[in-house]
Amino acid sequence: MPRDIAGVSRVEVIVVNDGSTDDTAAEAAAAGATVLKHPATRGVGAAFHTALTYVIERRGDLLVSIDADGQFNPADIPALADPVVSGRADFSTASRFKDPSLLPTMPAVKLWGNRMMSRLVSRLTGGRYFDVSCGMRCYNRRAMLNLNLMGAFTYTQEVFLNLAFKRLRIEEVPIRVRGQREFGESRVASNIFKYAVNTSRIIFRAYRDYKPMRFFGGICVALLAPAVLLELFFFIHYFATGRFSPHKWAGFGGGGLLVLSLIALHMGLIGDMLNRHRVYLEELLYRQRESAWRESPIAATLPPAPVEGEAAEMRPRPLTDAMEPSMEPARARAG
Repeated sequence: MPRDIAGVSRVEVIVVNDGSTDDTAAEAAAAGATVLKHPATRGVGAAFHTALTYVIERRGDLLVSIDADGQFNPADIPALADPVVSGRADFSTASRFKDPSLLPTMPAVKLWGNRMMSRLVSRLTGGRYFDVSCGMRCYNRRAMLNLNLMGAFTYTQEVFLNLAFKRLRIEEVPIRVRGQREFGESRVASNIFKYAVNTSRIIFRAYRDYKPMRFFGGICVALLAPAVLLELFFFIHYFATGRFSPHKWAGFGGGGLLVLSLIALHMGLIGDMLNRHRVYLEELLYRQRESAWRESPIAATLPPAPVEGEAAEMRPRPLTDAMEPSMEPARARAG
């Protein structure tokens, strides 16, 4: 891990040991890293949340995340962090697909899946993103304090949705990465079908919560269109023949779909009201974290982080220690 990064005065290397059974934690601690331990495997999303909590509580100015599978080159971290350190972006992510000349070698199904996921997230957020699943990223204080993540399976797409819906500045940095790991298998993407289902569920929930009227409105329209067609067919037949039979099914079917569309519209209205409350609560939470950060003691007075071999366990806790969303590159400290 590079220690000499322009605009960064101090670098701390953090390793989240997500219930591994090998010597990962011991080797990382022996090399000088701060090791945060999960007693059992809880998923990459939970691991990221543990790191995020730690960096905020230690008053870190920047958080750089990088997967431990050897696909990323740590020497690229300064280039990745540059948009954030210089103040151009609140969040930067390595992009494997933005520059066609840096396209990694990977199975065709994974390449297609990544592109479809990026198009979906781009469509939902109104932006244009090429790689929403890359695990090498950089966050400034504002981005860290605005993250409210729910998924334990993964976090990459949810971060994009979370920050894009809050209109934070996002920049993709084209970086060459290895398309396939040299050793081991991915627990997240080892089964493409399972990965697609789990990530789609995360995106589904985020879109439902942040854009409820658009989400339920789409369902309403999808139900209303066939309802209107069925009712038109039913009444045209009635006025033409003077009889309801033999097409009573069209009347009942259209009426049922009409009721369902009204229920979807009602759910959208309720969701929109709840979304307004969520926006207010997240803003209050952000301000509370910011205020708590200014009033908290300096980071040096905090107890040391637990490492492998200690009885202590690092559990995700409410992010109460916050930091003000200013950007001062000369004083930045990265985790």
